[in-house]
Amino acid sequence: MAADARADTDVTDPATPAATSTAAPREGSSAGETAFGVGEVRWAPELPPGWVPAQGARAEDVREPEVVGGGPPTYGPEPTAWPEAQPDALDGLLADTVLDGASYGTWTLRTASIRGDSARYRGQPRRDALLTARFGDGDDALLLIAVASGARAADDAHRAAQDAVRWIAGAVGRSRARLADDLRAARRGSLKSGLHRLTDRCYGRLRARGEDLGLDEGTYTASLRCLLLPADPESRVRLFFGVGEGGLFRIRDGAWQDLDLAPDAASAPFRFRATVAQPGDALVMSSAGLAEPLRGEPELGAHLAARWGGGRVPGLAAYLADAQTRVKGYADDRTVVTVWDA
Repeated sequence: MAADARADTDVTDPATPAATSTAAPREGSSAGETAFGVGEVRWAPELPPGWVPAQGARAEDVREPEVVGGGPPTYGPEPTAWPEAQPDALDGLLADTVLDGASYGTWTLRTASIRGDSARYRGQPRRDALLTARFGDGDDALLLIAVASGARAADDAHRAAQDAVRWIAGAVGRSRARLADDLRAARRGSLKSGLHRLTDRCYGRLRARGEDLGLDEGTYTASLRCLLLPADPESRVRLFFGVGEGGLFRIRDGAWQDLDLAPDAASAPFRFRATVAQPGDALVMSSAGLAEPLRGEPELGAHLAARWGGGRVPGLAAYLADAQTRVKGYADDRTVVTVWDA
């Protein structure tokens, strides 16, 4: 207690001995209530001319995300409980929200990963993982955006998703030279087979990791979706590949196009698509948490088409607000990547 008194005294008035820390308040203040709350009286520092004491943040000052569809969602719109942390496993902690962007040549990218309303309410970690990486320099560089979603109800879902995006990114990075050469030469078959092989290796590592952890077969896994973009301003090729749930869409001339066709029998469940962008296109890749409401709630598609169509590229904060547009009945994590072509 004496140490606390000395510390408080040093802050307020170095010349005042600790024993006088409970002296009568200055004129205009009341005993038992100070600038620091109710309790033992302390002297507060004088404010500069024109300054006023700070007030606490008010809920009405916070702009809530927009809502579309029938009625308000069940849960509140802002983060609440954090997941429980383990002191020896702090590298497994995930932020509630991740936001990123880039611009190369003719295209501009925005991406966001947001913990779902249900997970926020229950204090569960975000099951979606997002990784953005540039491999190489100059026009030969390749940009990878990887999105993964851990299996529902699995305790290690968030860890599996993180492993999936890290391992596929490492594999792509080590194969950058070959992939860049295939892109320049437009060797679609080589790109598909090469990315399929890298994806299979990633899932092999996930299965092995699950066995090491003593988990049931198929428990330690994740849906994985990736975009591979060339930095070369002369190239408008956009490569998509992955496995599992999610969405791949395009906004062209103000209308949504669903590009996420079912995988062919020869490569199931691997998905691959090479598209050529046109000026004004917005290519959208997402986890199931956004793909499902986009397909199930027409108002959400119309709202985002108005926001993202026509070549209009929002800033990071505006993009996050768009991605958080709420729809009743959809409370999963959302991860979305949007690429605009000038």
